[in-house]
Amino acid sequence: MVLRLSTLFLRTLREDPADAEVASHRLLVRAGYIRRAAPGIYSWLPLGLKVLARVEGIIREEMEAIGAQEVHFPALLPKEPYEATNRWTEYGDGIFRLKDRKGADYLLAPTHEEMFTLLVKDLYTSYKDLPVSLFQIQTKYRDEARPRAGLLRGREFIMKDSYSFDVDDEGLEASYQLHRGAYLRIFERLGLEVIPVTATAGAMGGSRSEEFLHPTPIGEDTFVRSAGGYTANVEAVTTVVPDALDFTDAPAAEVRDTPDTPTIGTLVDHANAAAPGDRTWTAADTLKNVVLAAVLPTGEREIVVVGVPGDRTVDLKRIEANIAGHLETGGEVAVEAAGEEDLKKHPGLVKGYIGPGLAPDAAVLGAEGTTGLRYLVDPRVVSGTAWITGANEEGRHVFGLVAGRDFTWDGVIEAVEVREGDEAPDGSGPLVAARGIEMGHIFQLGRKYAEALGLKVLDRNGKIATVTMGSYGVGVTRAIAALAESNHDDRGIIWPRNVAPADVHIVATGKGAEVFEAAEKLAGDLEAAGLTVLYDDRPKVSPGVKFGDAELIGVPTIVVVGRGLVDGVLEVKDRRTGEAQNVAVDEAVALLRELTAS
Repeated sequence: MVLRLSTLFLRTLREDPADAEVASHRLLVRAGYIRRAAPGIYSWLPLGLKVLARVEGIIREEMEAIGAQEVHFPALLPKEPYEATNRWTEYGDGIFRLKDRKGADYLLAPTHEEMFTLLVKDLYTSYKDLPVSLFQIQTKYRDEARPRAGLLRGREFIMKDSYSFDVDDEGLEASYQLHRGAYLRIFERLGLEVIPVTATAGAMGGSRSEEFLHPTPIGEDTFVRSAGGYTANVEAVTTVVPDALDFTDAPAAEVRDTPDTPTIGTLVDHANAAAPGDRTWTAADTLKNVVLAAVLPTGEREIVVVGVPGDRTVDLKRIEANIAGHLETGGEVAVEAAGEEDLKKHPGLVKGYIGPGLAPDAAVLGAEGTTGLRYLVDPRVVSGTAWITGANEEGRHVFGLVAGRDFTWDGVIEAVEVREGDEAPDGSGPLVAARGIEMGHIFQLGRKYAEALGLKVLDRNGKIATVTMGSYGVGVTRAIAALAESNHDDRGIIWPRNVAPADVHIVATGKGAEVFEAAEKLAGDLEAAGLTVLYDDRPKVSPGVKFGDAELIGVPTIVVVGRGLVDGVLEVKDRRTGEAQNVAVDEAVALLRELTAS
């Protein structure tokens, strides 16, 4: 195929779009791959569709190689299946809901777990039908509150999602490993570096989950790794829990006046100034009780108090990833700092002096504190540890309040930021943090959706068995953005050869007819040799503009047909390295076939 710029639906831009925050967004718009239709929604132009097709082709090949079969569901779906799994409510404001002319409820699909499950239920009834893996490449819709970074976080995006169906857990593990291997091959073929990391399952549920993160400073996900090989999203890191301490001989807790000490810093300063011979106190000796509002999928707000060491910063994303189980509710839960209106409803919470709820037999002065509210603690708060913490009275703190003796808790939650230097939970060394973009996510879903929707088969013994499922997603449009983000320079995109919109970009420079005739013949010969050619045949465009567009568009091999033609040579330039070589006209096709095959 030859794509001629004189007729191609393409206009490159000299200036960056005003709303572009990252390089991939700027360059994909400027080079004519996408155009903004609305916040988080983009139209795909001819060159963009070429790249999209090549990325989808690689994904299809690898999915079919593990025996997965392609289906295609509608994007517009009825409410009822999502009600059966409770996700109609759990998604909250995160989905697009609409009604038809008869008043029936529909949604634009954010994912298709329910539809895959119901399809298999409709057609399969026996263990002999399993295992089976189905996939689709389909547009998804999420009502992102803050769409940003072009294709990296949009309201409409293309995703490959696949699901495995097995009769038992051993089969699920085998299907999971097949998909995991396919994902590693997909990203390798795309030329996209990814690191598989342990992740939380979140609202998806299930027993095991991994993300495939592309390391980049603009990534929204933070992950950690150790020299010994541990990798995890920070939301999934588990704290190395200290051993419990024997508090048999621990002195009784003491309430002290601590005026004007509403912060950890002022409290520590006061403690050291008031009792200089006692000991040297640090923020790590304090128990900070943070009041949070958990916003449930129904929109209700539940006030929760979380106790963490005073030298640690609360991480709301980690709490969000782990709090749903404590609230006995399904779906994603948003967590935010409690506001003044929240605090007014709980007058026992004395701002700046909040303490934990006291154990029933604790002989400690103070108000009721967090009693009546759910109280969760960081894993470092173990039985026998002693703390300085609020006495639930203005200007007073308790010294030596012992966990397990003087106060109890309703649960333990990963609640604070993971620090560089924290120990990896598997003992493989200190953690180092990095940023990444989530390119794929795989889950062992288990039986959550099969139970909710009644997907059962007869097993080998003739008994009814609930099918166990895996879920596996790749962000297709996000992969294109990540490739542009990691493959560009100050002049434009530099596509990896496997996904470029063309194999060769021919630039005809000069005014003589012989230049365009030679370029046209080369384009035809390359097409006959099976290559896709982008040919800049615009007759009245300056060489500078043509060269600028070629570098902006980013085809990996650029051929210049121009002044060298009088000597029987063409210039072949590598877009990535900038290296150029003169090649005899009659040797060009063979060389270019060799280059594009590498």
